Parts: sequence; C-alpha cells; structure tokens
Amino acid sequence: MKSSFNLHKGSCIDVNADVVVNAANNYLLAGGGICGVIFFKAGMDELTEACAKYKTPLNDGVAVITPSYNLKRFKAIIHAVGPNFNFNHHADDKLFDAYYNSLLVLKKNNYHSISFPLISAGIFGGPIVDIAAVSTHLCYKAYLKFIETFKDYPIEVYINAFTDEEFKLAKKVFDYFNLSI
Repeated sequence: MKSSFNLHKGSCIDVNADVVVNAANNYLLAGGGICGVIFFKAGMDELTEACAKYKTPLNDGVAVITPSYNLKRFKAIIHAVGPNFNFNHHADDKLFDAYYNSLLVLKKNNYHSISFPLISAGIFGGPIVDIAAVSTHLCYKAYLKFIETFKDYPIEVYINAFTDEEFKLAKKVFDYFNLSI
C-alpha cells in the first residue's frame, strides 16, 4: 500500500476507511454538525459513555479514540478537538495539531486509513472566510509531516468537503499542490 491524500465530496461517514474522525468539542459531548451525526449514528448512549472515560476539557489539538459502535463501516472513531476560531483567530497551529495527532492515534492503534471532516470549518470557523481551504491545507501539511516521519507506515487520508462551497475551496488546495482528486 502506498500513502495517499484524497478529497471526497460528501460526509466523512460515507467513506470506507478504518477510522472516522469526529470534529469534537473540548468536552467530547454530542454537538451539532458532523459531531451530532456521528454520535447519533454510533449510538448516543454508548458513545457518550465511552467519551466520558476521558478527563475533559481536552485542549485544542488533542485527539482520542473510542470504539465505533453502530458505525459498522469503521473500526474506531478518533475525536479531534479543533480550535474555535470565533475566539482565537490565530489558532492554525492547534488545527494542524488536531490533524497530526489524529494520524498519530491512527498509527498507535495500527490502522491505516482515515476519513476526516474539515475540522473547525463549521461553527468553529468563525470569521475565517476561506476556512475550508485553511483546514484542507493544514490537513495536507499534517499528512506530509506524518509520511516523512513514518516512511514505512503507509496511510490513506480522506478529507471530506460536505458542501459545494467547501469542496470548491478544498479543491483549490489540491490544485495548488497539483494533487489529483
């Protein structure tokens, strides 16, 4: 298997991968957007109980893992805490950490494929106009650092743009780096 970085139009829960990433809040509680969808589809009670085993609040950039429960397509859920740009307009480093730490958790658990939402690109995006492009770019940077650091550990990364506008912005990043979709 060769490492790859892929763009998908749609939800992160529609991709076949070992792990799906939840764009989590600091308390690992069911929220809106993809977080709420993942909790609902995995099983609200089971996932809430699994998340409650972690000491919260988690810092921005942290990633933790739980079982996938009723999300049978996946072997696990990684919960990545992205920064809330409404409160911190200069948190790119924490968003990078959310992606990179998710990849480290993936490796630590011996998985090789991961399906990301655009972390911090929804309600946490705040005033950042092109947040989908920023999020895609930081995911790609995390991917590049990972494959450079762990040359012998191939991974498949899927970044998922849910809306047409997100896809357009994410595609600009792929075009800039001459990545195929």
